Amino acid sequence: MAKDAPPRWDRRMQQRLARGEAAALGELYDRFAALVHSQAHRVLEDDDAADQVTREVFGYIWEHPDAYDPKQGSMRSWVARLTNGQAVERLRRNEAAALAEGGGGTAEELEQKVRRAAVAARADYIVTSMPAPLRAALELAYFQRRDYRQTAADLGVTEDEARRRLRLGLQLLSTAHTRPLEGSSPPGYGRSL
Repeated sequence: MAKDAPPRWDRRMQQRLARGEAAALGELYDRFAALVHSQAHRVLEDDDAADQVTREVFGYIWEHPDAYDPKQGSMRSWVARLTNGQAVERLRRNEAAALAEGGGGTAEELEQKVRRAAVAARADYIVTSMPAPLRAALELAYFQRRDYRQTAADLGVTEDEARRRLRLGLQLLSTAHTRPLEGSSPPGYGRSL
């Protein structure tokens, strides 16, 4: 298999969606709904808004299965990117409406809030998209407060390998605030649904 070829499941799923198989959408929903909802909730801090974003993302996928470009990454990454773009755009609209209604705050505060949410969304996207070994190392170090020696033992790898995984994972995460979420997406990946 070519190095940049998408996983077999991603290709099959896209083909099934393109044929209009409702069961494929159900399978995709079962696999990614929790990811979509949690990422939308992280940005919006509102269950109802996260539910709406989840419906919009899966509706968009159903209507535009060919928008997924396997050359740009996995289907999981695509779904996460759609979610982040939609959630940030919804936050921007909600905050702008609140500002217009005199809900307090300034346009600068609105942009700060949207920027922070965009960085958080990008960080979620990075963690979601990174290879599983890097993600596992970061989760052990962050959530379970393991150092690299304990992480190595838990993962069954050498200490050098654990340090390498942690360093790479942190380097990827460090780009969350340096690379803009908007404008960096391939066509169709970051636009509002």
